[in-house]
Amino acid sequence: MAMACERKKILWLVLHLLMMVFVKGAPQVPCLFIFGDSLSDSGNNNDLATVAKANFKPYGIDFPFGPTGRFTNGLTTIDIIGQQLGFEEFIPPFANTSGYDILKGVNYASGAAGILVESGSHTGAVISLGLQIAHHRVIVSRIASTLGSMNKAQEYLSKCLYYVNIGNNDYINNYFLSQLYPTSQIYTPHQYAQLLIQHFEHNLLDLIDVGARKLVIVGLGLVGCTPNSIKTFGTNGSCYEEGNEAVSIFNSKLVTLVDSLNFNLSPYSKSIFINSTAVANANTNAPGFTVSTVGCCVTGWSGECIENEKPCYNRKEYVFWDDFHPTEAWNQINAINAYAATNPSFVHPMDIKQLVDQQVNIMLPEFPHHFKSHLTTTSAL
Repeated sequence: MAMACERKKILWLVLHLLMMVFVKGAPQVPCLFIFGDSLSDSGNNNDLATVAKANFKPYGIDFPFGPTGRFTNGLTTIDIIGQQLGFEEFIPPFANTSGYDILKGVNYASGAAGILVESGSHTGAVISLGLQIAHHRVIVSRIASTLGSMNKAQEYLSKCLYYVNIGNNDYINNYFLSQLYPTSQIYTPHQYAQLLIQHFEHNLLDLIDVGARKLVIVGLGLVGCTPNSIKTFGTNGSCYEEGNEAVSIFNSKLVTLVDSLNFNLSPYSKSIFINSTAVANANTNAPGFTVSTVGCCVTGWSGECIENEKPCYNRKEYVFWDDFHPTEAWNQINAINAYAATNPSFVHPMDIKQLVDQQVNIMLPEFPHHFKSHLTTTSAL
């Protein structure tokens, strides 16, 4: 009975999403800014000197415009959330904002990027979270010039949504890659999670410093259950549980950080946590998904799709597109439960739909610096 009820909720939300795609109207927020890695990248890596790019077939096989640099067959989770928020067009990558109305938002996400500067660097050039925020400062300056002053820009940006989905590569392309990175020999899982949280806190405060008031912070998923982790570390096709446990430590600390930000910075900003692990666990046996241990496309040494190789035909039955990234079908589940959670354990303390309606005060320019020393020390997390 509980499973049937859950399925009805999901089906209702899917129908709601489809209706929103075809019903024109003003977006629920004036702009959407996106920070992260390949789960959100929409083309920022296309012209970088890196192997972490997806601007070739079969990537984008189900996307309206073909391959664009998205690391999946169709829409990413944040593409779908953008549709749920009422945006008629996809938020463009920072690398391609020429001629675009930046007042609607920018996507800064970069494949292989992490919280730490060095994470993913073995793949080539990466745009770490810190550099993404530096790019955002450039955009904020342009918005201030467009609107006439920084104060007007701050007032405008306070109504916007900031989506941050990053940290996977700090494990997959750093801590778990001991042959290339020393972090697993230097830090215990607890120590490493603490290091990431300390850096992440500074990043988020920097975002708040330049106007972010409504932040969606996405927790890490079951990285030990990706096809790559199963092939590399798993036993008899099972998940790499040590990897999942390490990520769980980070997620726990991240929830505490979100609570700290909300306690210390209210009513100037609101942050929410999306529990990707809970969503994955609850939907392991979701109707329609029959393959979860291998990707849909033929992958090479990097774990990405081999160019022009024909992928599986039943893509809606696969959780993963390649060895790391989910299919559009699975992204739909993530997006639906981030925007309007079907289970309270999927979000904390609220979902995106509720966050959009929250009222926040407009900060003074010196506000975040004044409060940095008052935040709960993350070393105590």
